[in-house]
Amino acid sequence: MDEPKKNRVLIVDDAGSNIMALTHILSPEYTVYAVKHGKDAVNAAEKHLPDVILLDIVMPDMDGYAVIAALKESDITRNIPVIFITGLRKAADEEKGLILGAADYIAKPFSPEVVKLKIRNQIKTLDPLTELPNRRSCTIRMRSEWGRAMRLQKPVSLLVIDLDHFKSYNDAYGYPQGDAALRAVAKALEAWLVRPGDFAARWGGDEFVALLPDTDRACALEIAERIRAGVEAMEIPRVDGTGTKMTVSIGVDTDLPLPDNSYDSMIEDAEEALRQTKESERNKVRAAGHGD
Repeated sequence: MDEPKKNRVLIVDDAGSNIMALTHILSPEYTVYAVKHGKDAVNAAEKHLPDVILLDIVMPDMDGYAVIAALKESDITRNIPVIFITGLRKAADEEKGLILGAADYIAKPFSPEVVKLKIRNQIKTLDPLTELPNRRSCTIRMRSEWGRAMRLQKPVSLLVIDLDHFKSYNDAYGYPQGDAALRAVAKALEAWLVRPGDFAARWGGDEFVALLPDTDRACALEIAERIRAGVEAMEIPRVDGTGTKMTVSIGVDTDLPLPDNSYDSMIEDAEEALRQTKESERNKVRAAGHGD
């Protein structure tokens, strides 16, 4: 019987001693790849498609911030979780990494158990069907973005995206084709959410969410409409060579975080906007508290 396939970790660090130490810690459980230069990181990530990237910040030719920005610009590597391993301890350094899309931080000198635990946590937060972050991952990210937005007094927006008549689609074409539709919408979300801080996740079932930091209501509605129109225009292929169509309904909420509100209320308001849309006319975008 074949052994189970190992998850993959890419280490990006200019210090050979750190690479050796991390490889020793991780190689019993993971397939480990390593590069010493930031400029090689994107090529290595696209080649090996790691489940997690461990990224040093301070490197001579291309620092970790530039590397993560490049990773997020690539359609292939955009949604790979990146954990910074760094000796930088200022809140501003961590905030900068989170804005650019870092999933977590590990402080140097690192503990082997902390490294393994944080990698396991990231791998557990991926949805296996769509390869998007799952609900748990999204909740963690939402909590972080909400705190950052409260400190900076910046708006944050949430889109809740639901596939229209998905049960009927499954009944008509079968569950494997339903899975194909979910994967197609997930890939489309990755392509349309192009800013480094934007974050898409599978919320559950046939529902996705998009978290948009530093985004006001007008911009959030523009992005939501682009997603809606893009899905409507998309053709989802079947195994027999024919194509199928899908539409989505989207609820939108924008909040300026304050001490007396929370991201829970943002979720509730976006979901209520989605419910109203699906009860009236599907294949529409609706903002919380507003009409179409």
